[in-house]
Amino acid sequence: MNDLAKNLVVWLILAAVLLSVFNSFAPIPEDNNLGYSDFVVEVQNDRVSQVTIEGLIIEGERRDGTSFRTVRPNVQDPDLMADLINHNVKVIGKEPESPSLISQLLVAAFPILLILGIFMFFMRQMQSGGGGKGGPMSFGKSKAKLLTGDQIDTTFSDVAGVDEAKEDVSELVEFLSDPTKFQRLGGRIPKGVLMVGPPGTGKTLLAKAIAGEAKVPFFSISGSDFVEMFVGVGASRVRDMFEQAKRQAPCIIFIDEIDAVGRHRGGGYGGGNDEREQTLNQLLVEMDGFEGTEGVIVIAATNRPDVLDKALLRPGRFDRQVYVGLPDIRGREQILKVHSRKVPIDEMVELSVLARGTPGFSGADLANLVNEAALFAARGDRRVVSMEEFEKARDKIMMGAERRSMVMSEKEKLTTAYHEAGHAIVGRLMPEHDPVHKVTIIPRGRALGVTQYLPEEDRYSMSRRQLFSQLCSLFGGRIAEELIGGPEGVTTGAQNDIERATQMARNMVTKWGLTEKMGPVLYGEDEAQAPGGGNTHYSEDTSREIDKEVRAILDSAFVKAKELLEEYRDVLESMKDALMDYETIDADQVDDLMKRVPVRPPRTWDDNDLDDQPNAGGGTSVMGEEEDSGPMGDPVRGT
Repeated sequence: MNDLAKNLVVWLILAAVLLSVFNSFAPIPEDNNLGYSDFVVEVQNDRVSQVTIEGLIIEGERRDGTSFRTVRPNVQDPDLMADLINHNVKVIGKEPESPSLISQLLVAAFPILLILGIFMFFMRQMQSGGGGKGGPMSFGKSKAKLLTGDQIDTTFSDVAGVDEAKEDVSELVEFLSDPTKFQRLGGRIPKGVLMVGPPGTGKTLLAKAIAGEAKVPFFSISGSDFVEMFVGVGASRVRDMFEQAKRQAPCIIFIDEIDAVGRHRGGGYGGGNDEREQTLNQLLVEMDGFEGTEGVIVIAATNRPDVLDKALLRPGRFDRQVYVGLPDIRGREQILKVHSRKVPIDEMVELSVLARGTPGFSGADLANLVNEAALFAARGDRRVVSMEEFEKARDKIMMGAERRSMVMSEKEKLTTAYHEAGHAIVGRLMPEHDPVHKVTIIPRGRALGVTQYLPEEDRYSMSRRQLFSQLCSLFGGRIAEELIGGPEGVTTGAQNDIERATQMARNMVTKWGLTEKMGPVLYGEDEAQAPGGGNTHYSEDTSREIDKEVRAILDSAFVKAKELLEEYRDVLESMKDALMDYETIDADQVDDLMKRVPVRPPRTWDDNDLDDQPNAGGGTSVMGEEEDSGPMGDPVRGT
């Protein structure tokens, strides 16, 4: 019996009980009712011909043919019968009707039946979640959201910048559309595909595109949706999800952030009774158990494949790993084209220029870039989005929103101008350093000032020379403050610069093998892998030598940066003046200052050719900073 039939039976029983009770307690109709005293008067006046007495109810007929009904008071009236007989009234007695056994049982059992009915109703509501999922009693039900094939309009044309990943999963579409093509040759499609990559690169979008291309149902769930505080709930949800998937086969199950449930076993305090481990065990059984799951493909996504249990990654479960990485310059251009389909863009906007200027951006970052540009255009009542809005959007994403309402004293602005000028000059002079794109002393995000660098091309590794150049530019701000105000005038604004420089130098010594004395040896372990976090396996003497090498690298970079700023002291003063006048200077103005020629006024987009933009293709390497306080609680300046 299905749920509809069960509900119908329950409601019919309740209706029958209520109808019977209401009939038993039906009120006496008031038509032709007669008061008892009036009845007695009519009897004594010889107006009544006959009466029928049934308990306290008296029904009768007058001599003129009309009928009446009255109720005798519940008191003794010995003269009633004498009056009726003396006035020739025909008296008829009626045998009292006793209620049937069924009626008595229904009336007696009505309160119990009513309580049971209400209890059953609420229990069914809780188990079904009020007609859907999520009821308080639906612990063991899967929380996976189901999208049918006709509900998914995402295809491979909506996914850009991950061509290699699309090629890896394209055969899944062929299998879901025509599984016999593979089965007749004995081939077996992978049961599971693990998508690995940084956040925002389009792993979920790619999985949905596979279902959209194959026109098959798509179950979507997060790894955290399996685990609850009650033991066994997660395993029950896994079983329920696979049962639903088998009924919908062929289909796709997509588990986002699978590391929430698929981490290494044995690390918890609960042992085998740990809820997360039980959930993982059930997932392993369902993906490679005794029952086949033909037509059900599990696609999972994570950005932490190193923490997943080895049993989950073996062939037969997640057979294949697909890396969905950050897009290159061509990929970024394709992604921008996808996200700008519904945005009216000015003819002068070149997406290839934007792609070259956004290295390191993920697909989500590029979508946010287009959206922010559209919002800037809407605030300015523009009909189309121009390159100016895209530049503003890129600066906002990289450096944070402008905080022009923040009140800074002239002395604070002057110190910030020297600080940022120091970064820009050293970065401009050091070999193989990223070109300076923009310098500003307008507070942005959590920074009092920002020096922005844009690399000329995508970079996947860095040489020792490039790292040393970055170390020198990091110290440029602090050295500029020291040259102007002396050792006592240095502020806490270089806190983030020092942190980043120290970490970079330590990595050069302990991880990258870029020092002759320590050699190409790995010192220490990854904090995520080492028990207790950051466990080191070398002696105190080795640790002392590492500290000496780190200090030597930092001192060398500090000295080099100081020599450059002392040589270009006049440029430092000129750049400080330009920043105080314009607040923001671009690459062309920086070039003028470095050549010691008058600074051209700020450029406007209306009279610019986009192809002439400074570093128009560069990606961005914003050496940002935190506004977390230094030792005295002052905001630090950014580079």
